[in-house]
Amino acid sequence: MNAPLRRAGIVIMVLFGLLFANLNWVQAYKADEYRTSGFNSRVQVAEYDRQRGVIEAGGEALAESVATNDQLKYRRTYPLKQPYAHVIGYKPVNLGATGIERSENDFLSGESDKLFADRVKDMFTDDDTGGGNVLLTLNRRAQEVAYEQLTKNNGGVDRGAAIAIDPRTGAVQALVSMPSFDPNPLADHATKKAQAAYDELLKAENGPLKNRALSEVLPPGSTFKIVMAAAALENGITKETSIPAGSTYTAPTSGAPIRNAAPSICPESQVTLAEAVRESCNTGFARLGVELGADKLKATAAKFGFGQDAELTVGNLTGGGLPVAASETGAIQGPDGQDDPGALAQSSIGQREVRMTPLQGAMIAAAVANDGKQMQPYLVQRLLGPDRRQIDSASPKVLREPITPQVASDLRDMMKLVVENGTGRNAAINGFQVGGKTGTAQTGVTKNIGWFIGFAIDDKGQPVSAVCVVLEDYGDGGSAEAARIAGRIMRAAAGRGGD
Repeated sequence: MNAPLRRAGIVIMVLFGLLFANLNWVQAYKADEYRTSGFNSRVQVAEYDRQRGVIEAGGEALAESVATNDQLKYRRTYPLKQPYAHVIGYKPVNLGATGIERSENDFLSGESDKLFADRVKDMFTDDDTGGGNVLLTLNRRAQEVAYEQLTKNNGGVDRGAAIAIDPRTGAVQALVSMPSFDPNPLADHATKKAQAAYDELLKAENGPLKNRALSEVLPPGSTFKIVMAAAALENGITKETSIPAGSTYTAPTSGAPIRNAAPSICPESQVTLAEAVRESCNTGFARLGVELGADKLKATAAKFGFGQDAELTVGNLTGGGLPVAASETGAIQGPDGQDDPGALAQSSIGQREVRMTPLQGAMIAAAVANDGKQMQPYLVQRLLGPDRRQIDSASPKVLREPITPQVASDLRDMMKLVVENGTGRNAAINGFQVGGKTGTAQTGVTKNIGWFIGFAIDDKGQPVSAVCVVLEDYGDGGSAEAARIAGRIMRAAAGRGGD
């Protein structure tokens, strides 16, 4: 055999060897993945042969499957549309699922190990028992009030979020992101139509697909002063201790003076910590931060969850849920790696590199209301089998204890002053003790961001709701409007209606 033929023979043998190896690799390692792939049309048909379970809250179906006459036997529908879209998500044919539809997919589809007995029964009866049902913690009245008040805010802005949780358990009572969307077109069996609807939402102004309550991180402004007040209380300062204030303050190394929102706010040289919270005294908290130092600020913020919750999800307490962005305090250092007093002063009033999610704001308020215990937030209250038997039920968990009961009590007192006779009056609810903190943050790019965090306590001394509302690009008055919306949501969560 001449050399060219020998080389050709070797190449052919190598190619056959590679082909043989690839076939074995596919059969041994990839067969199951290809068999169960969502892009396998046979898998899709089989998946839609079984009726997917219902997602519900307050006895109302938020997501259900209805029979069709096309190749896919059932179609996923979302009867209440926009108000629940960011919680429920959507389950399309070819696109990736989101929200509770994604995190509870195995249970809803009937493939979960928790429904093994139902699948065994089907083997003998030749039935296709439907998937399991998921009951959410949402208070429907609070959810719908949150959506209505947020989308009809008095400033006409179209970006914001609201979240309310039960301070005693962590159960999410309301979770709304604005703008929202109708998930029904995304579940259309005509996959080209579904893809077109998705592409349109993806390109839409203000990002309606984004869950701002959990994934938007923004400068919290003066709501961060509650964290600073906690740091002060933990380091020997009481609510009646006088701290330096004044009409302006320029930190060492900083040429930019910090001023209060109005000349009437703490112009005196000293105010008590309680008055600094009530008036939202920028100069007082900036000076306080520089005095305490970056390490103490960061340590207290970390206890509340800043920089700690990169792996946190909100869904099922046993694992899985909607992803949450991490809140951060930023570096607060100069180029030499040492504390930068100017950065520290700005950070102490919730500016500079401090960033917070609305969820984090609600969790701060909840910990204050709940004697210092911060409960793990969750959305899935119960899992029911296709026959409505209970499979699982949530058992609330303490996530962390950022502050002592005494510090929590002092913060409650100070936050009540904000609502009784301060910047948070709009959040007041008849028959409840309401505490809170407003915040206005400047980004340097857009109009001001308006914040409110707060809590409501009933006449038996039990906390019933903790809330955070944020309105982006509101301009002047955003925090007052956020407080008004927060009051409506907490009143609805407490069973008093939202009007």
